[in-house]
Amino acid sequence: METPIVIGSFAGLLIIISLLQPLARRFGVAPSVLLAMVGTLIGVVSTYLLYTPDTNAFNAVALVFVDPPLDAEMILYIFLPILLFQTTLTLDVRRIFEDIAPILLMAVVAVLVATAFIGFALYPLSSVPLVACLLLGAIVATTDPVAVVAIFRDIGAPARLGRIVEGESLLNDAAAIVLFVILLGILTGQQEPDAAQATMAFFRSFLGGVIVGAICARIGVMMLPIMRDLPLAQVTLSLALPYGIYVFSDQFADVSAVVAVVSAGILFNLYGPARIAPESWEFLHDVWEQIAFWASSLIFILAAVLIPKLVNGFTPIDILLLAVLVAAAFAARAVVIFGLLPVLSLIKAGQSVSHKYKTVMLWGGMRGAVTLTLALSVSEHPSLAQDVSEYVAKLSTAFVLFTLLVYGISLKPLIKLLGLDQLSPRDQAIRSQFLALALSDVKQGVENAAEAYHIEPRITERVTRDYDTRAASALEETAALEELKDKDRVTLGLIALADRERQLVLDHFHEKTIASRAVSLHLTVTGRISDLTRSEGRVGYNRASRMPLKFSRGFRLAQWLQRRLKIKRPLATLLADRFEFLLVCRIMAGELIEFNRTRIRPLVGERVGDILHDTLCARRDDIHKAIEALRLQYPDYADALETLFLRKTGLRLEETAYAEAREQTLIGAELHNDLSRDIDRVRAQTYRRPNLDLGLKTRDLVASHPLFEGLSAKRKKMIMKKIRPYFATPGEKLINRGDRGDAAYFIASGAVEVRLPNQTIRLGRGDIFGEIALLTGARRTADVIALGYCQLLRLKANDFRELMKKAPDIKQRVKEVSKMRQAVTDNIADVVDSHREPEAAATKPAADLPPVEGADEAKSTPPTETPQDAKLEALADPVQQETAEAPPADTGETGAPPKRAPETSIADDTALREAELPMPDHAASDQTEPAADTQKDKQTIRQVEPAQ
Repeated sequence: METPIVIGSFAGLLIIISLLQPLARRFGVAPSVLLAMVGTLIGVVSTYLLYTPDTNAFNAVALVFVDPPLDAEMILYIFLPILLFQTTLTLDVRRIFEDIAPILLMAVVAVLVATAFIGFALYPLSSVPLVACLLLGAIVATTDPVAVVAIFRDIGAPARLGRIVEGESLLNDAAAIVLFVILLGILTGQQEPDAAQATMAFFRSFLGGVIVGAICARIGVMMLPIMRDLPLAQVTLSLALPYGIYVFSDQFADVSAVVAVVSAGILFNLYGPARIAPESWEFLHDVWEQIAFWASSLIFILAAVLIPKLVNGFTPIDILLLAVLVAAAFAARAVVIFGLLPVLSLIKAGQSVSHKYKTVMLWGGMRGAVTLTLALSVSEHPSLAQDVSEYVAKLSTAFVLFTLLVYGISLKPLIKLLGLDQLSPRDQAIRSQFLALALSDVKQGVENAAEAYHIEPRITERVTRDYDTRAASALEETAALEELKDKDRVTLGLIALADRERQLVLDHFHEKTIASRAVSLHLTVTGRISDLTRSEGRVGYNRASRMPLKFSRGFRLAQWLQRRLKIKRPLATLLADRFEFLLVCRIMAGELIEFNRTRIRPLVGERVGDILHDTLCARRDDIHKAIEALRLQYPDYADALETLFLRKTGLRLEETAYAEAREQTLIGAELHNDLSRDIDRVRAQTYRRPNLDLGLKTRDLVASHPLFEGLSAKRKKMIMKKIRPYFATPGEKLINRGDRGDAAYFIASGAVEVRLPNQTIRLGRGDIFGEIALLTGARRTADVIALGYCQLLRLKANDFRELMKKAPDIKQRVKEVSKMRQAVTDNIADVVDSHREPEAAATKPAADLPPVEGADEAKSTPPTETPQDAKLEALADPVQQETAEAPPADTGETGAPPKRAPETSIADDTALREAELPMPDHAASDQTEPAADTQKDKQTIRQVEPAQ
């Protein structure tokens, strides 16, 4: 087979592939359907031309397609790694993890169910072993999501459905190929037909692939900064990565090569953007999209060319077997989608999916190139009996053709039948309103342009008349907008704001004001906001926007590492990331408020616009309070980050000025390149984020605590051997009422709140809490909650008692603090009694209250007040700062926010602080209506700081 003939034939295939794309759009079918049809036709024609006695002129070209120079193994090695890797690069990995339960169900469980259904359905009618039937089931269990995902995007389906289908296909291929390899090994005698061993082999291959892929991807990501300014080199490295991993996993590590490539792609997608410039990452994506298009089209058409060869000798019994195969595969998919998927919704492991979309997912289970390639590999396997290889190859190939020609062609008509291609009345109304406003703006722009270019008014009127007609027609249709409830219009406005927020993230990323390492997190947040707003309205928007203010499981793990293993770096990194994330969120919140004022308000009306404004302002205030809570503890670091942001903005403006001067030919290319190199040098130094010092050095914390002032160096050294630094976050519960005392806490900075059954007390820098339970052996009598970020010193119970024995002077100080605290607590109880309602006067007197514990529940010796303490006081004091209003609740047609109850003279300090500080994980509400803070049964009084 001559090389020029082969190269020319492949060039012809690329021409066919390019011409089929507009043809597929013209007929409204998936390109894969046309590729399969044309590929089959090429195979039939090539076979005829090669064996016909009429002519030999086309034998050389026909031989390329009848007996191609690529076998099944070569096709898999050449095309599969890049297809899998590129798919992972296009996924929103963080959002995929949110739906990991339904994705795993649709992927792994669905593969096992389909394999079992098909294998046991075909076995009674077949003359091949059961393992061969199961092997056929594993081959046809792989799905091709391209057509379904494309249609979902066209009809505006929820983005979550597209993610589920794409994630299903990715893991589906991995699970099916792992199962295929195991069953093929059993069938060829290379593996024992033992169910337990097969199960162990499945999980070993799957998990081993995950580990190998993750390790290789991390190595590849670490190499990216070496090529920071060389995007072509970065693309080359990314192209070599999946091939190297695939070969290493398959030939040397003996794990699933498919799973390894998928795992590597996920890790590369997560950490790659933080290692290279934004424009380089976009360039890498564009190149990979083109490569994947070539690969997917070529593998499909090459596999389709071999269809006539694979289905050769099809008999009537094969038609019956194909019908059973189609019915079994359809039933298996229906069981998973309509039977198992709703179970996840019931147990809150996933969101519900409507029956219409389930129907589309069921009918969209088309098979593609991977199935054909696996079938080809079976037909070429030398260790399989001929009847088994023919059986598997014929039925799997015929099944692919059936799904493409039946499901693929009828999928769009099914969409229309279900009405999923139509805009809802709400969307139609808002479309008309937006069109009227947009056409008015366009008309004004045309008139301005005509005036600037001195075009005669009669010509201008001729052009603008069309815009007047279209705008008038759109205004007539906007009458339907009045039929919408305010709640629906608020939802529409919030959806527009969520989409705008995503665009703002991308704009900041392009302008390099958002670090590459943070852009994926911002996009994840905006995607979640958009999804929940579409599904739950304003409640979903508020719930999604509050989620980033909570502390993630990763943050809690970092806290555990700091507390238990004294590993501080993960906590410092996550806290710095939170700082940077919140600063950007605050900037975008202001931009959204302006966007609502100028663009959304004219679209939805003044009343709804006010509700949207209040919602955005409440969100901005929550972000501001979260930032202030961090700033109180780390003011210097907050200043450093804001300085860094301004420097980034200055560099962007400088870069833009040079680019504009170059476009306007004010400066030449040589001068522009020289100036750009200067910017790159400055940026390399400026973009380094400063390290965050948590301030958790035991020596410094002990030295700064008032209780240990005046102690000898020997005493302090003894204390430092026992005591441990302890970092607390806002809203974290440090002590639970009713627990046994296990430690005492010394406040080095920050403040905590002690919640007794009938009163609440604040403790600040220099205080100690938790020691009374250790001295008396009694249980805790109060809950203790951190009001902000706190730097504490924690002393375990045994160490505390030992310290009390060895250091009588410290023991005496602790006792004095406890006595003074008890006295002040009794006085506070008297003040509380004096403010109670008359009907509550007969309650238990303060003198009979149980001993104060937990926080330990009153002020000690007057602490030295720091600027941070003064700011925290101002943040929590209702007299010094007003409580921020919660966003108004959904109110149906009126949309008017409810009135807040007036504050009493003795405010509920807990509610005030929850309004002023970031909501803790356990207390964050998902509702939009503000709580009636002043209507609680108990009354709270804040302890007054003693005069200095």
